[in-house]
Amino acid sequence: MQRQLPPLNALRAFEAAGRHLSFRKAAEELNVTPAAISHQVKALEEYCGAPLFRRLTRALLLTDAGQAALPLLGEGLDRLAEAAAGMRAHEDGPVLTVSVAPSFAAKWLVPRLDRFRAAYPDFDIRVDATDRVIDFARESADVAVRYGPGKYPGLHADCLMSEVSSPVCSPRLLEGSHPLRTPADLRHHTLLHVDWKEESEAAPNWRMWLLAAGLHDIDATRGLSFNHESMAVQAAIEGHGVVLGGSVLVGDDLAAGRLVRPFDLSLSDPLNFSYYVVSPEADVDRPKVAAFRLWMIAEAKRAAA
Repeated sequence: MQRQLPPLNALRAFEAAGRHLSFRKAAEELNVTPAAISHQVKALEEYCGAPLFRRLTRALLLTDAGQAALPLLGEGLDRLAEAAAGMRAHEDGPVLTVSVAPSFAAKWLVPRLDRFRAAYPDFDIRVDATDRVIDFARESADVAVRYGPGKYPGLHADCLMSEVSSPVCSPRLLEGSHPLRTPADLRHHTLLHVDWKEESEAAPNWRMWLLAAGLHDIDATRGLSFNHESMAVQAAIEGHGVVLGGSVLVGDDLAAGRLVRPFDLSLSDPLNFSYYVVSPEADVDRPKVAAFRLWMIAEAKRAAA
């Protein structure tokens, strides 16, 4: 018998909104906008021919129809996720796909992959470098490295490293006609910016750092801008300016002497974000996923030491 079902995205949107009683929280969970959640719920209500929510000024309440459907739908989505995990388990080949931000891949993960290959020669790695937050239910990644609060519903998350940001530059900038000795000397040097840090209040940026240093007469917006932090770090290595670099991404360059910290002042992430290795709860014990998780945790401890 042919099943007549509404679109899966509409069901997921309603289930998340009903569980949270909030379009905003549902949007955060599903990595979409609140407007997209509202649109999907309206489409489902039109399909059902009945309202599923009572939309009040400061509250969202389920109707009788919504209350009756929510637990059954939640159970159904759990069963779908379980079935999908079972199908992936039967295709558990030797290739491990890792979703990771391009800068983290270039500056931290890739330089260490030879040690993973040496420890686990039966597994091959495919690095999917993207700034987009992937959906494990719809995409082929086995694990991901995320920078965030560590609360990822339905996913197992292991904390790897927290991060602080401080100015770093080539050792060459400590010499010359305007050597970097004090924060005030930055007025003679180019500031290197990372676009997403400048646009977000969730990451330290030059405006925050200069304010913390008590410098009000230096334009925090001037200089060169890059859309990936790894490019800004490379520009600093080449002597093109000073970057407010995250400790995780510049750690190897500092250890090798390619970069130096001219000042002691550092900034912690305003939201206390950290790096996490995450995977679906149902996949935690798959051999290649478990191997990568344990290896990443060990590498993070090694880097910290």
